[in-house]
Amino acid sequence: MPPIQLLSPRLANQIAAGEVVERPASVVKELVENALDAGADRVDVEIEQGGVKLIRVRDDGSGIEEQDLPLALSRHATSKISSLDDLEAVASLGFRGEALASISSVSRLTLTSRTAAQEAASRVEVEGRDMDARISPAAHPVGTTVEVRDLFFNTPARRKFLRTEKTEFNHVEECIRRQALSRFDAGFTLRHNQRVVQSLRPAESALDKERRIGSLCGQQFIDNAVVIDAEATGLRLWGWVALPTFSRSQADLQYFFVNGRVIRDRLVAHAVRQAYRDVLYNNRHPAFVLYLEVDPASVDVNVHPTKHEVRFRDGRLVHDFIFRTLHKALADVRPDDHFRGAVAQSFGRETAVAGQPALADGQAPAPSAWAAHAGTNPAPAQPSGFQGQYGAAPQPQQDWRASDQMAFYNSLNAGGGVDSGAEASGPGLPEAAPTPPVDGDEEPPLGYAIAQLHGIYILAQGRAGLIVVDMHAAHERITYERMKRALAEQDLKSQPLLVPLSLAVSQKEAALAESHGEELQQLGLQIERIGPETLAVRQVPALLRGADSEQLVRDVLADLIEHGQSDRVDAVTNELLGTMACHGSVRANRQLTIPEMNSLLRDMEATERSGQCNHGRPTWTLVTLSELDKLFLRGR
Repeated sequence: MPPIQLLSPRLANQIAAGEVVERPASVVKELVENALDAGADRVDVEIEQGGVKLIRVRDDGSGIEEQDLPLALSRHATSKISSLDDLEAVASLGFRGEALASISSVSRLTLTSRTAAQEAASRVEVEGRDMDARISPAAHPVGTTVEVRDLFFNTPARRKFLRTEKTEFNHVEECIRRQALSRFDAGFTLRHNQRVVQSLRPAESALDKERRIGSLCGQQFIDNAVVIDAEATGLRLWGWVALPTFSRSQADLQYFFVNGRVIRDRLVAHAVRQAYRDVLYNNRHPAFVLYLEVDPASVDVNVHPTKHEVRFRDGRLVHDFIFRTLHKALADVRPDDHFRGAVAQSFGRETAVAGQPALADGQAPAPSAWAAHAGTNPAPAQPSGFQGQYGAAPQPQQDWRASDQMAFYNSLNAGGGVDSGAEASGPGLPEAAPTPPVDGDEEPPLGYAIAQLHGIYILAQGRAGLIVVDMHAAHERITYERMKRALAEQDLKSQPLLVPLSLAVSQKEAALAESHGEELQQLGLQIERIGPETLAVRQVPALLRGADSEQLVRDVLADLIEHGQSDRVDAVTNELLGTMACHGSVRANRQLTIPEMNSLLRDMEATERSGQCNHGRPTWTLVTLSELDKLFLRGR
């Protein structure tokens, strides 16, 4: 075996470059972060051939002293931290002191800088071949310009892995988009092959910030977004979350920043998914731009060289705060919030749909699928979690073993006025409200019913135009929310098993179940450890006694291992309540009177998440007057 020896500085820097410099976008990210850390108010980025030929980043920050220029290109040399205490509370974007050294080892780098105290600027040049810094005088305003030419010219193997010019520039553009979203107080300009692609002025006011969001994420996003701003226990979460109906087929419009640093974190992603759980259509993804502000000492950013990952000292607190804030914001959405986006889109854009307002990538479910959903025996388009993971869903007319579930459901709808023509299993609609006069004081958001179409849709006249409501989907959401509230007011009852269920698990899972006994008891699960790798399940939630108890317990333990908590029981319970609400809501071909239709509309306006049914399908849509005018060529 060869003797141990120290690596040369050039080889060590190229090894480090393998982690820091993956592609041209990585170089742009590091240089723009340095510019922002220097207090720049303006950052100009110029790219040629996707960044392979030239990357030039100019800023008007504080600059670098002439004597510090060679040191700036050395490894582990930085002005941002100087002690362990600084590392444990990093407030800047960069701090490792590796970026410039890594970049200069795989390119031809020129750095020109001047501080306010200097009369002239200085330039330092380095090539990856010898790493010798050459300093010379130069003309430059206060600030810094970094030029990176011929990226990977001395590592041809790395250059082979680069994609096409268009693909590489798309990554650069996404990098600038993230930085522009993180710093509203700075202006950004992006040029590619001498053409201006992005030009953003500093955004100080709330309106300017929304304009920047609209420019970077699309105007449809900002038109369909809810502004949130919540603070508790030393945490602040603010930003924009899209309405559940503005969903994506891919998770490509999700930006989360911690103290101004864009991150990708499983804990954050889980909290967001949990908040959107029962309002998103199958396999859709939410869109959001969110900012979390925490004490820098409570988050560790020194996890990965790219600094995309972080660790929270109290991850459970952060998870709960994000989930509860988003959950409340989505629950508070009412038809007026949908109308804001719908009416904005009606002027010069496509038809606005409140239940499905011009989905970002045009993949909204077809109307025929919504109509089918309102027919007899409606069911989710795909098996629900209850059906797919915990056995078959109960059937209301045939094999519904948990009779107390139906008794609980029926008690919610006692006293409802179901006419003689309705199904026996369907709950009564709310007490009919009289039709208000046309010249009332204030028109409600969903307007007033004027007709029923094919026994499926309610047609209503609103201040913005024609509103079409899927009465089954709307009543399903109303019933579901009532059932959840009623269940929350009761204690979660446990059902003892006649024969305890024995589970073979790992020692880690067994120890976890033993240490979280009280939490599991609150979920309605009584689990005892009867061996090093054996658990005995003695009680399960009464409402879920017909489910697959073994799979349920294993999933709860898996959640505890990964996230430190589990909402699996609540999720399965809600899925069961959703199935009950679906089968018990008013069906197609049920003829409603005008007062009954108006009563349903008023209940929708007062119900949380009324824009979607339990399966994420839209419950209503708006066709504005301008859209109707276009159909009949009015005003031309």
